[in-house]
Amino acid sequence: MDLGLAGATAVVTGGSKGMGLAIAEALAAEGAKVAIMARGQDALDAAAAALSAAGAPEAIGIKVDMAEGDSIASGFAEVSRRWGQLNCLVHTIGPADGYFEQMDDAEWDAAFALGTMSAVRSIRAALPLLRAAEWARIVTLGAHSIQRQSPRIVAYTASKSALASVTKNLSKSLAEEGILVNCVCPGTIVTASFTENLKDILAADGLDSTDPHDVMTWIDRHFHQPCDLGRAGLPEEVASITAYLASRRNGYVTGATVNVDGGSDFI
Repeated sequence: MDLGLAGATAVVTGGSKGMGLAIAEALAAEGAKVAIMARGQDALDAAAAALSAAGAPEAIGIKVDMAEGDSIASGFAEVSRRWGQLNCLVHTIGPADGYFEQMDDAEWDAAFALGTMSAVRSIRAALPLLRAAEWARIVTLGAHSIQRQSPRIVAYTASKSALASVTKNLSKSLAEEGILVNCVCPGTIVTASFTENLKDILAADGLDSTDPHDVMTWIDRHFHQPCDLGRAGLPEEVASITAYLASRRNGYVTGATVNVDGGSDFI
């Protein structure tokens, strides 16, 4: 399927690794020019090289601290100088997690700064560029947990719930301009950081954190939140649906919260 992304311009925040990089690579493979935003310059350089290899006619890494409004504004000013317009904004940033009694006010503020306000600031900075384009799409990454709560990620989930609400409201306010806005909610996805962070924990249960079936066995055993397919997901499985929603091929889906979770017990 031709997604109509050849020559399009796209920004992926958090695009230097994990699901963000997989999404950026999917857009690049369709022929989009891709700018990724993240904090680490080395990771940005490596990711930009990967995007070029994936087929992006132009791939750039822009160093941005998504917790800082001025840094976000500067990042999108660079996009404006290079391209003057923007077809796709995909926002993938998420905060740290923790149980309620482990988190003080500063940690709650940090969770909402990254989980919600980074998207608000990015979309605000991107809107003039999106409006200047012939067509435009916005996709945010929410979370499976906004519909199935988990006490160990209370602030993360609260910030992503707020993001889902912002996304839905934006879909309504931008509909008259033809800017489609959707939220993708991944379930348990086996990224490199997930694998590394949980390697020892799963090993203690005799499980392999790189094996999607073992990961879901652990999730079911400890959190009683299985999925219908019986395995965790992969970054490219989030990327495929995100790329469609961010593309010109998507002409009528807006205001949707799309679960990418292997099947669950909620709508």
